[in-house]
Amino acid sequence: MNPAPVAATGPAAISIIIPTYKEAGHIGPLLRHLRTAAGPDAALELLVVDGHSPDATAVEATAAGARVLLCPRKGRAAQLNFGAAAATGSILYFLHADTYPPAGFTAHIRAAVAGGAGCGGYRLRFDHPSWFLALNAWFTRFPQEVFRFGDQSLFVRRDVFGQAGGYREDMVVFEDQEITRRLRRVAPLRVLPHYIVTSARKYRENGVWRLQGIYYLITAMYRLGMSQQRMVQVYRRLIRQDKV
Repeated sequence: MNPAPVAATGPAAISIIIPTYKEAGHIGPLLRHLRTAAGPDAALELLVVDGHSPDATAVEATAAGARVLLCPRKGRAAQLNFGAAAATGSILYFLHADTYPPAGFTAHIRAAVAGGAGCGGYRLRFDHPSWFLALNAWFTRFPQEVFRFGDQSLFVRRDVFGQAGGYREDMVVFEDQEITRRLRRVAPLRVLPHYIVTSARKYRENGVWRLQGIYYLITAMYRLGMSQQRMVQVYRRLIRQDKV
């Protein structure tokens, strides 16, 4: 008697969730890179969660093949949670709009999850020749919360994300570090032995040493338990940007 046929199972579906605000000129190239880096991956969903950008971010993302969601509330944590709620994949992959994963990233993530990781991310490199930035990025090989930032991207099983409670929407800065601590209580975190490349455009605009010094200051404020309001005030006063 022949055994009953075993149903074929495909790869775990990955939903890439990218929060955006005023990313016209950047989001299109990233989405095209993701398609190329993932290869012919049918189990891949591209979600761009926009905070009602006044530029052509949403139009550009749609043209590049992403599903665009307009989040009722601007803010990275809120946009990430909104995207997670709409995603269909069993693996959620949170990615910044100026950060490029390596070729084969979907295979890396699936292998890590199949190996028992509930969440994780990559080691980091900047697209800038500064030795000082390279030194700071070297520490991203370690899984401790203090070294984990959104620029390194974050993959997480959907069930683990739900158990951890998602991102804290009351946090404007350090929401990426804070969720890492809660995720690690639920499931193992793995730092992948490959590199993700992030834009140093903010460093170019503010100066490498100056901006990193500001980041150290705000990190110290966070560790000392200062309020989000106070940290955001310092961030907005010292850093040249128009997103936070």
